[in-house]
Amino acid sequence: MIVMATKIPFIYEYEYAYGALEELTPLIRRVTAPNPSGFTFHGTGTYIIGRGNVAVIDPGPLIEEHVNALENLLRGETVTHILITHTHTDHSPAAAPLKKTWGAKTYGYGPHGAGKIGAGVPIEAGGDMAFIPDVEVRDGDVIEGDGWTVECVYTPGHTSNHICFSLKEESALFTGDHVMGWSTSVIGPPDGDMTSYIWSLEKLLLRDDEIYWPTHGTCIRDVKNFVQAFIDHRLDRERQILKCLGEGFTDIKKMVPVMYTETDPGLYGAAARSVLAAMIRMIDTDQVKCDTPAPSVDSGFSLS
Repeated sequence: MIVMATKIPFIYEYEYAYGALEELTPLIRRVTAPNPSGFTFHGTGTYIIGRGNVAVIDPGPLIEEHVNALENLLRGETVTHILITHTHTDHSPAAAPLKKTWGAKTYGYGPHGAGKIGAGVPIEAGGDMAFIPDVEVRDGDVIEGDGWTVECVYTPGHTSNHICFSLKEESALFTGDHVMGWSTSVIGPPDGDMTSYIWSLEKLLLRDDEIYWPTHGTCIRDVKNFVQAFIDHRLDRERQILKCLGEGFTDIKKMVPVMYTETDPGLYGAAARSVLAAMIRMIDTDQVKCDTPAPSVDSGFSLS
């Protein structure tokens, strides 16, 4: 079996505390939600931008303890904007109670599946179906607050409505789940899209952001090399798939244990979805054939 040639310099160690307001930079603070898991690492990091009149990025899951912590820690300040990177249930649901408390508007690309639903693509299950932004934003839009300026950077792939937010005053990009320091991002079709994801990574290489703040885990400082490693990692996966197909594997579920030798078997389901996403991209580039009209983890695959 082909060995993954790319080693991503993941960052696992950092300081955090549940229910505490962590001072990160002059304009950035963070409150970590108590929802650790194999998909969220230590939990959702809700960011607060500015002082006094503030923006909240990814308010997080609808956990009473976390919502109460945000409301108590921000007492004496005013939330004027609520920014949502995407609508998975560990990112956007807490926007509703915060909006009720402060009357702030919510900003996001659109409801769950917004980047694909217009083309008739089925909406991915498991999203925050209740979230509809008060203000729909697009790539390059600028949101201004009290002492801070945020540019919207559309980055579909993990979800079709995923968007990053660039804090211009600190050359800092809030990357949601697009680029995380502790893990690669799960790309689950049909809403998740590997072609869009790699395009969105390449887009970041053209930017001048100096630091990334993902919603899970700590900051990333060597941003260009990190993003390039993510791209190379995905291309390594494609080479693994080609080798598996060349050795007679036709079933994604049988490929996963061979390809993901260092992954917890409990995450094999998510890994299979990522392999499917890679397969769809490889079908689009005429490297792979599928035996069903709509590729799925249960389809059979072969070399073109």
